[in-house]
Amino acid sequence: MRVLVVEDETRLANVVRRGLELEGFVVVTAATGEDGLWRATEEAFDVIVCDIMLPGINGYEIVRALRAKQIWTPILMLTAKDGEYDQADAFDLGADDYLVKPFSFVVLVARLRALVRRGAPARPVLLTAGDLSLDPARRRVMRGNEEVDLTPREFGVLEFLLRNPDTALTKGEILRNVWDAHYVGDENIVEVYVGYLRRKIDAPFGAHTIDTVRGVGYRLTTAPPNSPNSPEG
Repeated sequence: MRVLVVEDETRLANVVRRGLELEGFVVVTAATGEDGLWRATEEAFDVIVCDIMLPGINGYEIVRALRAKQIWTPILMLTAKDGEYDQADAFDLGADDYLVKPFSFVVLVARLRALVRRGAPARPVLLTAGDLSLDPARRRVMRGNEEVDLTPREFGVLEFLLRNPDTALTKGEILRNVWDAHYVGDENIVEVYVGYLRRKIDAPFGAHTIDTVRGVGYRLTTAPPNSPNSPEG
C-alpha cells in the first residue's frame, strides 16, 4: 500500500516513514503543501497523511483542492490543532479522519488500515486472480482455502501485480511502486522477489500466476493455465 506523508517537521516525517515502512507501507514524503498537492495529484496513493500547518499552502487547502479535482484518496489529518472547530473544518472540506499530535503510532497504523479498508470509490476490497486472493487491509493472502505467509516486500509486489492484472509491468514500475520512488539499487532485485513469490503462491499449488515478459518485465495473468487466452510463461 502506498501512503503519502505531507509533513514539514523532518524528524517526525522520518519517524513516521520508517515506522510505516516496517508495517509494509510504501511511503513517499513531502515537506511543503505545494509538493504534497502535486504528488497527491500526479501519483496514485492508497491513503494520505497530511499536516494542517505547512509551508506554502496548508493542509486544509490541499484537501479542498484534491476534492475539487475529484481525487477521493482517503486523507487523515495529522496536526497539533485539537479544537472542535479545527476538526469540523477538516471534515467539512473532505478529510476522512483526524489525529492529534502527539499520537500513538499504533493508533495511526490502525486508522490508516481502516481508511484503506473503507477505500476510495471503485477500489476493490479484495484483489483476486482465480483462486488467489489478497486482502490489502487485513494483509492476508489466500490460495484457495490455504493462507500464504508473505514478507511485507513480497506482499507489496503481489499487491501491485494484482492491481494491474494482465498488464506487462517493467521492473522500474514495480520498483517505483513497491520499493521507493528514489530507489537506486539493482533492478534485478525484482526478479529475486518474483522468484520468492512463485515458490510461495504457485509451486506448492501446481499453479502458474506470474509470467515473465521477455524484454519488459512481469505480468500477472488471470486466465486459467489451459485457457486459449492464457499467455505463455
